[in-house]
Amino acid sequence: MIDLWRRLDVTVRDLAFGLLLAGLALIPALGGYGTQVGNLPTRPMDAFALLVVAVECLPLALRRRWPAGCLALVSAGFAVDQLWGYHTVSGSALPIALLSAAAYLPRYRWTTVASASAAYAALAVALASRGSSEGWTGFVTFYFALALAWGIGAWLRQSRAAEAEHRRHVAETTRTAERTRIARELHDVVTHHVTAMVVQTEAARYLTAAPERLDQALSAITDTGRLAITDLRHLLDLLNPGYGTEPRTSGSLETLIEQTRRAGQPVEFTEVGSPAAAGSAEAVAYRVVQEALTNALKHAHGSRTEVRVEHGAREIVVEVTSGTPKLSVPSGSVENGGAPAGPVVLPGSGRGLVGLRERVDVLGGEFTAERREGEFVVTARIPAGRA
Repeated sequence: MIDLWRRLDVTVRDLAFGLLLAGLALIPALGGYGTQVGNLPTRPMDAFALLVVAVECLPLALRRRWPAGCLALVSAGFAVDQLWGYHTVSGSALPIALLSAAAYLPRYRWTTVASASAAYAALAVALASRGSSEGWTGFVTFYFALALAWGIGAWLRQSRAAEAEHRRHVAETTRTAERTRIARELHDVVTHHVTAMVVQTEAARYLTAAPERLDQALSAITDTGRLAITDLRHLLDLLNPGYGTEPRTSGSLETLIEQTRRAGQPVEFTEVGSPAAAGSAEAVAYRVVQEALTNALKHAHGSRTEVRVEHGAREIVVEVTSGTPKLSVPSGSVENGGAPAGPVVLPGSGRGLVGLRERVDVLGGEFTAERREGEFVVTARIPAGRA
């Protein structure tokens, strides 16, 4: 029943409330017990009183859709109710209409306040001219009671606006974080694989006289492209709302090291301990190694690179050390299996190391990337949560 009630249009729900108030006003036992301003003698209910009750209560159906019109009609009915001395329970519709106007009027709220105040002053004068014994103190007290109803409506309006702004801010923050995550994943996937393919393609240019080695180089480029496609598919899966948020990678560290070696980068790999089941810590460790090797291919191609990964009970420690590029062979010659001697230097955006630091920080780890005695060292300590 509650769900069915909430699915109804607000006008229907508010009309039901107005009808309920009108029904209460027509109960004989409640006659004369409504709001009284001016203390005029109470008049018995008659046919005209039914019209007054309808004018006071039925406009409440429009209190959210047309708050200004609702307030005007209810105020007119209330004025007649008091001047004719019916004093019905339907007079309670006035503070409700005031509260609704303050809460739902999109503009001209201060104009409405001024108009309503002027109308109330005119009603007080009219009641006094009909012999009211209320006194100005009573009129002022009732005015402040109505002002309280308006103030409650204004507070509700501000609360709704603050909540809407909060939801908008949360949604914008969520979208920004999601875009950052996707950009980070895209950087990790595309940069590494494309860098390897560029280096391998550059090497293949010098192997036209060695068909077997050229075929091996082209096969390496093809394998790298397939890995890139697989990682991109995983990234597209992240955009699927029904897909889990657990990070995924296209292979093991051994596969990543072998791919880098085939791109012409000599890599020494040491792994201590056994990795746990795939999880956030293992995925971050993989990305740290991947980005460090990508930087080595970009900025120190052909230099010795050392990768050390220690899988502990409480943390994973990753250290990648790369040296300076070898420039001993003249440009255009072939060295070490057909790779071009001149280093393939590719531009970097600086996004990779920043992204790695964010990844490690999210898991509560430590990340450093610095130059030590001519070598560039990337170190990450990643909590594994396997105590």
